[in-house]
Amino acid sequence: MTKPLEFILGAIGNTPLVRLDRLVNHYGCEGTILAKLDHLNPGFSKKDRAALGVIEAAERDGTLKPGQTVVELTSGNMGTGLAIVCGIKGYPFVAVMSKGNSPERARMMAALGAEVVLVDQLPESRPGEVSGADLAEVDRVATELTDERQAFRADQFRRAGNPDAHAQMTGPELWRQSGGAIDAFCDFVGSGGTLAGTSKFLRAQNPAIKCYPIEPQGAAVIAGKDVAKPDHPIQGGGYVMANLDFLRDLNWDGFLQIDGETARQTSRNLARIEGIFAGFSAGANVAGALELLKGPHKGQTIAVIICDSGLKYLSTDLFA
Repeated sequence: MTKPLEFILGAIGNTPLVRLDRLVNHYGCEGTILAKLDHLNPGFSKKDRAALGVIEAAERDGTLKPGQTVVELTSGNMGTGLAIVCGIKGYPFVAVMSKGNSPERARMMAALGAEVVLVDQLPESRPGEVSGADLAEVDRVATELTDERQAFRADQFRRAGNPDAHAQMTGPELWRQSGGAIDAFCDFVGSGGTLAGTSKFLRAQNPAIKCYPIEPQGAAVIAGKDVAKPDHPIQGGGYVMANLDFLRDLNWDGFLQIDGETARQTSRNLARIEGIFAGFSAGANVAGALELLKGPHKGQTIAVIICDSGLKYLSTDLFA
C-alpha cells in the first residue's frame, strides 16, 4: 500500500507515460509517440519540476534566505509551480506576467497565494500572443520588484535548478518508463530547461538518441532562421531568443518548426482522440513528433512532454 505524502510537493513528478497510438493512426504515421503527462502535476504543468528544482537548489547554497520574498516572470506555469512550492515552504511569492497570457493563469496563481502583477503588452502586440519584446518588459518589471523588495529572483532562464530538475527527474522517468526504448525526443522551447536537461540525461544513457528543439514557424532563431513572424499563439515559448543559457554548447540533430494553427489542431485532436486535455505547447510537441515519424524516424519511438493543461486556455481560441 502506498503511504500518504507528507505534503503536495511529493506529488511533483513521476507522471504517467502514455502511448498515442490512436493519434498516430489518425495521422497515418508509422511508429510510436510516448507522451509524458506532465499536465497532471499539482500545478497542471511541467514547470512544477523547475520551480521545485530552482527553490531547493537556492536553499542548499544559501542564496534564498528563510522567509525571503521570491519574484519571477512567468507565462503562468512557472508562476503556478512557484506559488505552490513557495506557499508550502513559507516564502512570499510575486508572479510578474504579461496581460497577453490567458487570465486563467493569473487567477490560479492568486488562488494559490501569489501576488500577481500583470504587465501591459506593447502597443504593437496582439492579445494572446506574447512576443519577446513583451517578455522583455515583464523582465524589466520583475527586476525592479526584485530590487525594491530585496527579493530572490527565481530566474527560470538562468538558474541551473531548472534544467537540473529535468536531468534528475524527467529524463530518468522517461528512460525507466520506456524501458530505454526511445529513439528521439523533441520539445517546444521556452526557457530551454526541459529540452536541455532531458536531452543531456537521455543522451548519457544512449548517445544514439536524437534530440530536436521545436520553435514556432517564422520565429525559429535557434535553427538560425530569419524572423519572419515573431507573433504566434503558442504561449510559454517561442520568444525569439537565440542565445538561451541552457542551450549553449549543445548540439541538435535537427530543428522543427510548427505553426500556430497546426499546434492548435493537434491539441484539439489530442483531446478528442486520446482524451488528453492539454495546452498549445503540448500540441506543438506532438505535432513535432508526428513530423519526425513522417520523416527521419519513421517506424521509431518519439518521446514528448504534455506541458500543461487545457484548463489554462478556456478563455482562448484553443478549444473554441
